Amino acid sequence: MKKIFLMVALIATTVTQLLFAQATKSAAVSPLLKSYYGVKNALVASNSADAATGSAEFAKAIASVDMKTLAAPDMETFMFLQEKLAFDARHISESKDIAHQREHFANLSANFFKLAKAVKLTDETVYYDYCPMKKSYWLSADAAIKNPYYGSQMLTCGKVSETLNK
Repeated sequence: MKKIFLMVALIATTVTQLLFAQATKSAAVSPLLKSYYGVKNALVASNSADAATGSAEFAKAIASVDMKTLAAPDMETFMFLQEKLAFDARHISESKDIAHQREHFANLSANFFKLAKAVKLTDETVYYDYCPMKKSYWLSADAAIKNPYYGSQMLTCGKVSETLNK
């Protein structure tokens, strides 16, 4: 009887540790998605000042990820993409030219999608949208298309290309 009780306690402890590790992993990188959406929404609104501010927050979030909390494969992916994400975020934050910001946003989005596919950023559905005019992608929390590359000029131009976490 004691052996059974000890075995059940050991299994329960192991499961709890695994669940905690999974929650910690998501918590380490989940602020990135919120910051990314802030940049995307500012570009949808053609607001270069907010895009710059949001991108600066995104760069801070990238720098503050505690890689020790990530599983080895997630850490490898993050380390590979970290500098690329920081580079484009820095360029967006340093510019007030919406066209220049949108150019870097295309690269930021492509690299961020690689991270999102490798590391679970959220329990919510993430939509990977495509703009055929720009031949570029972006991530969105909504299925409705709101194009960050053209703003109000072509707000609904595009389509959902893929969904994550569904």
